[in-house]
Amino acid sequence: MIERYQTPEMKALWSETRKYQVWAEVQILAMEAWENLGQIPVGTARRLREALRQKPVDAAFAQRVDDIETETRHDMVAFTRALAEWTTDADVARWLHLGLTSTDVVDTAQNVLLAEALALVEQELEQTKEALQTLAVKYRRLPAIGRTHGVHAEPTSFGLRFLSFYAALLRDADRLRRACEGIRITMISGSVGNYAHLEPAVEQWVATNLGFQIEPVSTQVVPRDRHAELMGALAILGANMERIAVELRHLQRTEVLETQEPFSDKQTGSSSMPHKKNPVALENISGLARLLRSNLQAELENVALWHERDISHSSVERVILPDSTTLAHYMLRRLRWVLQGLVVYEDNIARNLLLTRGLVYSQRVLGFLIEAGMDRTTAYDVVQRNALQSWEEGQEFRNLLEADPRCILKGEALAAAFDPGYFLRQVDAIYARFGL
Repeated sequence: MIERYQTPEMKALWSETRKYQVWAEVQILAMEAWENLGQIPVGTARRLREALRQKPVDAAFAQRVDDIETETRHDMVAFTRALAEWTTDADVARWLHLGLTSTDVVDTAQNVLLAEALALVEQELEQTKEALQTLAVKYRRLPAIGRTHGVHAEPTSFGLRFLSFYAALLRDADRLRRACEGIRITMISGSVGNYAHLEPAVEQWVATNLGFQIEPVSTQVVPRDRHAELMGALAILGANMERIAVELRHLQRTEVLETQEPFSDKQTGSSSMPHKKNPVALENISGLARLLRSNLQAELENVALWHERDISHSSVERVILPDSTTLAHYMLRRLRWVLQGLVVYEDNIARNLLLTRGLVYSQRVLGFLIEAGMDRTTAYDVVQRNALQSWEEGQEFRNLLEADPRCILKGEALAAAFDPGYFLRQVDAIYARFGL
């Protein structure tokens, strides 16, 4: 089911063929290291690499591994036997997997694939950030109602919410970079992680040629707190995308209708109600964010393994690592599509700003009365009583204040408190923090 969310690049990356290609590369690099140490004949690794250039690891090879695994019930044994068959070079096959244990290859290769997958996620994240920045800049000076607790609060910049989302994705980008650095790890340390049948130089050679660091202390597996950090970064990214989606879903409600996700000419919103335009893309994002969070929980369960190792984590990660990187990549593409085609109804934004008949300026009126000489308690009572009357009777707040003899400000002096532009006066300072 996850394949429906994959781009061709992500699908190829998480294919069995690509996995075996990386497994083969790790084997070749380990051979090179053994050659450097004088343990195997010089040229062995080159011969294997040349054989795989002539006859690349492909879908047929992957099928052969699967066929052998039905007998061996062990993927690495099946892989090495298939590789020996594939190259038809007995001298090369003799030195395959020398000193290695399965997880040396599997964990190192999996980290290579994760780094590649995260690079795709980061590319998409960058474009989504750009879409948010565009909206933030475009609407920085558009007054809109701000809402706290879902209730009209005070005017604010409509673009500022997009700048806030942009800032969140900047943090997500930092988290992903740190998590990716933490996962760019090579582990070639043998059956219980003590290099009994290896030299640390083999691990260092493989790491250097992959552009990775080595795992300082392993127990045959790369410690899974690294993977948990990565899954945490993806889960938080999903949560931030959901934050954006929920806001835009609220803004698309009929009673609000300040924004609307794109809706094509031939698109349908409902099988029964032809008038419907539903925020389905945004709802998809909200739903998939739940999967990212649940996958984080699964990876946290993988941190504690028995003794030097068990494989309870392996079956879990075969699902959650491809799925989570694929989902994050898809969600970012989906969100970017919404943002780039977002419909903004400026007339409705202006309408909603006036919906409560001026009540949203109550704090500004309060400040004006205090500056004019009233004590705070009296001023608050004047403002609140007129505000409540406006709520209950549907009258204009400013008109009630004009008619109230206790309100010491009238006319232009009072009208100045109802200027929405005042509430945007510090917006440029906020944008300047981002060089905008």
